[in-house]
Amino acid sequence: MEQRVLGGSGIVVSDIAFGAMNFGFPGGPSDEQAVAMVHRALDAGVNLIDTADVYSNGESERVVGLAIAGRRDEVVLATKFGLSMGEHPNMSGGSARWIKRAVEDSLRRLGTDYIDLYQMHRPDYRTDLEETLSALTDLVREGKVRAIGSSTFPAELIVSAQWAARRGAHRRFVTEQPRYSIFNRRPEAHVFPTLQEFGMDALTYAPLASGWLAGRADPVGGQRADMEKHVFDLADPANQAKLLATRQLRDLADGMGVPMTHLALGFVRSHPAVSAVLIGPRTPEQLDDLLAGADVVLDDVVLDRIDEIVEPGSDINSADNYDAVIPAFADKRLRRRS
Repeated sequence: MEQRVLGGSGIVVSDIAFGAMNFGFPGGPSDEQAVAMVHRALDAGVNLIDTADVYSNGESERVVGLAIAGRRDEVVLATKFGLSMGEHPNMSGGSARWIKRAVEDSLRRLGTDYIDLYQMHRPDYRTDLEETLSALTDLVREGKVRAIGSSTFPAELIVSAQWAARRGAHRRFVTEQPRYSIFNRRPEAHVFPTLQEFGMDALTYAPLASGWLAGRADPVGGQRADMEKHVFDLADPANQAKLLATRQLRDLADGMGVPMTHLALGFVRSHPAVSAVLIGPRTPEQLDDLLAGADVVLDDVVLDRIDEIVEPGSDINSADNYDAVIPAFADKRLRRRS
């Protein structure tokens, strides 16, 4: 397992990370299965485990806490805050009020006294970035958090956060967590170059594009297709384009003699802005398959062919992305002269 350093933080992580979003909900692995899977990943050299408070309303963090008990020193533990954790309007976002409540709740569920990487799950356009960064800096000084990051931030907000940190002498975000796969290449255009400009690194998620790149004979079948219908609806021409690209990528993987999952992981790991790619297996079999692809390296010939199949910097279907509501889009008065 290759090791990389997170955004100048000095924290060393494996380039494949365990994403625990599937833990703690009906249809996911049992607590015992989840613990065994995490231990299997740790034994294979994975050391970064990523979760979030909102995953199964805290249940994912609780299960991760069970899994790392007794092995905490081996783990780089990442979690996230910011999405709604209740009906009350102050139980979400980037205010100091919520951050200081959210971190205590996460620490309790995780069964630890510190978090290695605490990430803002989505932008909060209602809250000044200096307010958020000041609160996160307090957590670092208190020893509850080691480093901080963002998730699903557009390039312009990544820049704003870096300048806010410098202006206020706050701790800065050292990582960004975007969606990235062969089918979702938008970060290559602006987000990745911005991260490189500011010495940040990417922890990417969804390398299998919600299952499209899992190598199934029927890519539009399965549990994810039931959960994310718009991602698989073949009435959408963009999803028809995915189907064609899937067939071309399957031929490419077959020519290399590797499963399509290994091709998909190798593609994400090849980008110099990416420190680690998050995998989110639901079963031990899925985990074993993904771990087996940890050493697959794609040469220029293969990467050039992928560029021919999916244009660099583009998404086949932009609806796949979870974009936050941007005020300039939500309020038409902000983009029209009166």
